[in-house]
Amino acid sequence: MLRWLIVLVAAMAAALSGVTAGYAAPPGVSDKDKAFLVAAHQDNLTEIQGGQTAERQAAKQSVKDAGRKFVEDHTSLDAQLKRVAEKLNVNLPNQPSEKQQAELRRLAAKSGAAFDRAWIDAQVRDHRKTLLALDEQVSSGTSEEVKNLARAAKPVVQEHLNLVETIQSGE
Repeated sequence: MLRWLIVLVAAMAAALSGVTAGYAAPPGVSDKDKAFLVAAHQDNLTEIQGGQTAERQAAKQSVKDAGRKFVEDHTSLDAQLKRVAEKLNVNLPNQPSEKQQAELRRLAAKSGAAFDRAWIDAQVRDHRKTLLALDEQVSSGTSEEVKNLARAAKPVVQEHLNLVETIQSGE
């Protein structure tokens, strides 16, 4: 589902290729900051859609509950992100990346216990990668607003990782 590092690299490549060159950003907003905002937004959209799928298709109540929590938390995180992106004149896409959409379709094709295992495994992998991406943004981002956004997201992502690891270990 979320492949933060891959998405971040792809978003950075897009930024460097001039895809976002038509959008003026204030000084202090680097291509890396813009790419982070795009990738984080797409990850939030993916988490929201994936969480909704978990609410509908999971067998275990704990997975359904995790899905609901992810929808709520990532909706909130994305609202904060969109405010920062708007302030910094960073254009955001309207949907997850093609790779994320493919992963969402793969998971949606499953149901019951098979869905639970696949979704939880993906969430553990993705949240670990997300924590690394957040740390990278905090340590090497340019914009303090974007770095603060990453700092604020980290405890939520850590909480999600702890939750899905707990569910995973109970299987």
